[in-house]
Amino acid sequence: MDEELRSLTERLRRESGATAAYERLARTADHDELAGVLTESGQPLWARELAAFRLGCAGDRRAFEALVLLLNHRDPPRCASAAHALARLGDPRTARAAAALATNELRVAYALHPVRLLVDLRAPESVPALITTLRRRLSPHDPHRRVALACVEGLGTLADDRARPVLNDALAHPALAEAAVHALARIPRQRQR
Repeated sequence: MDEELRSLTERLRRESGATAAYERLARTADHDELAGVLTESGQPLWARELAAFRLGCAGDRRAFEALVLLLNHRDPPRCASAAHALARLGDPRTARAAAALATNELRVAYALHPVRLLVDLRAPESVPALITTLRRRLSPHDPHRRVALACVEGLGTLADDRARPVLNDALAHPALAEAAVHALARIPRQRQR
């Protein structure tokens, strides 16, 4: 069992009270039953999360909408499990959705996991979204340093030359300077012709 699945199942077992309904959803191999949980009214959040996670990890695109909603949840463990499942889902809409969440200033407090997901996906939307999000985080007294740091580290991982200007700007911020130095070092220099 992978670590993310183990963590999710332990958390949701506690949240559900280890009910028979939880045990059934945790064990079923029936994707239609899991998908039904996502569309039936009155289902508890733990059941929707478990069903979406299991479907997403199995590559069943019926989980997409539920996982995107969970990716933007106020509870970080829910965001982390949704990002994990979305990375495995293989849905072409995932990068656009993660970019929209990462760059939404009204929800920036919840942008950490969308930013990390964009790095994992390495999609065409990843670098522009991380640059936009980081540039906004460079304003004085911005309270979202964890998001900014994730952007800096992610841009280093993606090693795209388009990130060089915003990473140079990040050098002026003490909380980001060391990570920006490392990120810039990972970006190959363009040859002069």
